[in-house]
Amino acid sequence: MLIIGEKLNSARKQVREMIENRDVKSIQDLAKKQVEGGAEMLDVNSSAASGDKEENMEWLVKTVQEAVDVPLCIDSPNAEEIEKGLEVYNWDKGKALINSITGEKEKIDRLLPAIVKYKCAVVALVMDERGIPDNSKTRVEIAKKLIKVLTDVGVPLKDIFIDPLVVPIGTSDKNGLVTMETIKSVKEAHPEVKIVTGLSNISYGLPERKLINQVFMILTMGCGMDAAIIDSTDKRMMAITKTAMTLLGEDNFCSGYIQAYREGKLTFEIK
Repeated sequence: MLIIGEKLNSARKQVREMIENRDVKSIQDLAKKQVEGGAEMLDVNSSAASGDKEENMEWLVKTVQEAVDVPLCIDSPNAEEIEKGLEVYNWDKGKALINSITGEKEKIDRLLPAIVKYKCAVVALVMDERGIPDNSKTRVEIAKKLIKVLTDVGVPLKDIFIDPLVVPIGTSDKNGLVTMETIKSVKEAHPEVKIVTGLSNISYGLPERKLINQVFMILTMGCGMDAAIIDSTDKRMMAITKTAMTLLGEDNFCSGYIQAYREGKLTFEIK
């Protein structure tokens, strides 16, 4: 289970101001705290910050990589920002993941050259010109199309991360089920392909969001999810994830669980 820290996202007002003010210390402290919490990769998104978009991404990637040794997920709706992030990325830290392409032809065409050039891993969202499908069948069809497009240009299956799309449960009581059905179907058809989710979207607009996120984490892991963009500083979420990995047979001889216990990381504190 790959944990991708979610906090370095300019959609958060505090992070947006850090980027605009070029606050190196605050950005690097936030990066370090996420890695200390258990993140094995960090999502970096500067798109909402004011100023030159490409310069913001360049600064953010360089600043974070000066502080931590984990790979980055370069996250932007803008192809030029992603390409700038890849251009300055330190590949000694590990393979970069870009977030993302969709089934929209224009977006595929814009990003494929960079994907081929840099040989990065890729997040592919199961949406297209029609928007986000409200059913798993259509989402799976888009996933298959995206997998073919990427493998046709040489991207290995293991470097493809399908995002089944998590839509807030508050807008429809079936949204969680649709995501889980999509995960299961894609994994059955393509076991080597990875599944990644922006997990916390599920609870948007509802009270006790952490509770919803934690339960959804367990359910999606049971369906075959391989990676999640989450708050790795949430000790209870991380404890639940470690425990679920053990119960799902992903922790030889419970060694990871025992190690986490010895390090005092199996907390049951809710807040």
